[in-house]
Amino acid sequence: MIFSSIKNGDTFESYPKAIQTALDYLKSHDFAAMEPGVYEIQGRDIYAQVFDAVTVEADSKHAESHEKYLDVQYLVSGKERLGFTKNTGNYKVKEHIKERDLIFYESVEDEGYIESRPGCFCVFFPSDIHRPEVISGESMKLRKVVVKVSVSLL
Repeated sequence: MIFSSIKNGDTFESYPKAIQTALDYLKSHDFAAMEPGVYEIQGRDIYAQVFDAVTVEADSKHAESHEKYLDVQYLVSGKERLGFTKNTGNYKVKEHIKERDLIFYESVEDEGYIESRPGCFCVFFPSDIHRPEVISGESMKLRKVVVKVSVSLL
């Protein structure tokens, strides 16, 4: 997992090229002005999902992971908490939606949280279980972008 901000002036040169491509895309677009939807960056190898969501209590949101893509989650507006823990392979799967590369878990252990504000991004690898869009203070509407990066590019 990587947590940082596109506002910190880092060039991210030490990151894998595919993640640099995702971050360059995030730095160069005005997502507040864009319509929600899917935007291809490099075909289906790297693409962005722009959407609005509402934060909820942690117990209302299932922890999740992915097998074929990593997530670069970027917060455009609002604030949220992001849950995270290591994928030990020992957690009971609640639902596996293969066509969406999405695995939901019944429960997880040793979950930590980070606070995300506009400009923050978090890279979740397949080894990271994560729980996005958790209330930070009070429930609110968010604008988010999730750039999906095929793990085959790493």
